[in-house]
Amino acid sequence: MLHWARAWRVPRGKLGASSPRCSAVPVAFSSSHSSGQGNADPRPLPLSYNLLDGETTLPAIVFLHGLFGSKTNFNSIAKAMVQRTGRRVLTVDARNHGDSPHSPDASYEAMSQDLQGLLPQLGLVPCVVVGHSMGGKTAMLLALQRPDVVERLVAVDISPVGTTPGSYLGSYIAAMKAVDIPEKVRPSEARKLVDEQLSSTVKDPTIRQFLLSNLVEVDGRFSWRVNLETLAQYLDKILTFPQQLESYSGPTLFLRGGNSRYIQPSHHAEIRRLFPQAQIQTVPNAGHWVHSDKPQDFMDAVSSFLA
Repeated sequence: MLHWARAWRVPRGKLGASSPRCSAVPVAFSSSHSSGQGNADPRPLPLSYNLLDGETTLPAIVFLHGLFGSKTNFNSIAKAMVQRTGRRVLTVDARNHGDSPHSPDASYEAMSQDLQGLLPQLGLVPCVVVGHSMGGKTAMLLALQRPDVVERLVAVDISPVGTTPGSYLGSYIAAMKAVDIPEKVRPSEARKLVDEQLSSTVKDPTIRQFLLSNLVEVDGRFSWRVNLETLAQYLDKILTFPQQLESYSGPTLFLRGGNSRYIQPSHHAEIRRLFPQAQIQTVPNAGHWVHSDKPQDFMDAVSSFLA
């Protein structure tokens, strides 16, 4: 039986002068052990990250991944953007994802708070924040709450409006939780078994491979490193966006995939209200994962926005 562990442990990284710098922290539940959605943990969690060195006089670029993703989603793009722009580039695992700690709180307020703790600690304020999907909503909230932290904002294929195309995600979580793997199987065999079991629900093989990137072996047992319990409880909130009164007046780019339905014309009024300097740009022939479908076009758009 596959166990979806609450405590996914990795070695503690050491922040040194080499490039890249990275930190990986042990996963543990925060001090608030309630699983209720109304009990936000006020403390930021020590997120896992990779920091690529660059020119310290320029604002760094921070990449935030989407639901079920991790900082490794941006590995090749991060390296390319250092070469293109000369800037420092930070990739971060959100709480309950990748190598970052698990918590019973998966709210955008909590994810914003984590970054408000991390970015000043790394000396990256103000910075350019580029967020995809869930990471884009985290980036938007961070900019609205702490405009002093965000020099420029890029929201990738997401808007500050409820996400109706994401309603299938609950079935993905249920399918991942239902996976059954016998003990003492080889990793390649385990991945094949999980792929087969997910295929009845997750039809797209590319998305199955994306989900399978979260399958890890811990002490001889396979587990999901994403916190499926908490993500399932918070999914409705992850698909919405916290109501905001204040706006962010900094330069903002909404970068949508031409084949995606996540940013609709009906969202434009709310985008303009909260982000009055917003540009909305389309990457042709890209789906929701714009940076994966069209990496060169994605980097061209971000680089032009920074120029």
